[in-house]
Amino acid sequence: MPLSDDLRDLYQQVILDHSRNPRNHGEIPPPCLHAHGDNPSCGDEIDVWLRLSEDGQNIDDLKFTGQGCAISQASASMMTQKIKGKSQAKAAAMREDFRRLVMGDGTPTDEDSLGELVLLEGVQKFPQRVKCAMLAWRALEQALESGRV
Repeated sequence: MPLSDDLRDLYQQVILDHSRNPRNHGEIPPPCLHAHGDNPSCGDEIDVWLRLSEDGQNIDDLKFTGQGCAISQASASMMTQKIKGKSQAKAAAMREDFRRLVMGDGTPTDEDSLGELVLLEGVQKFPQRVKCAMLAWRALEQALESGRV
């Protein structure tokens, strides 16, 4: 279904706002988990830093730095807002829901939990942009994997 003009305008406003004024932008000092992600085909780069709770179950803090297109930067900004404070299990479920959303691979199990990230659904029409939207999520997954024993 084509986007209405109002929804397209909202989509553009949210993406531009997050890319120009990213939330949770910066680094977390050690000890923390860190991963670097890049997309060689377009030059986007994202670094994700996170700190887990003492029991290792929850993501207590989450920040990112990077450079690239508005979609990669906005996706990273929105991801940090939605994931911070969540359990690792919830973060993994949200990652999978977001992947389904942007790839058009069926309905997310909990679309409501994605909040304004649903506005990135339109990238599924542009396969090269899916990589941009997923870049921060892949870096988050790598950071979490690096912390597993």
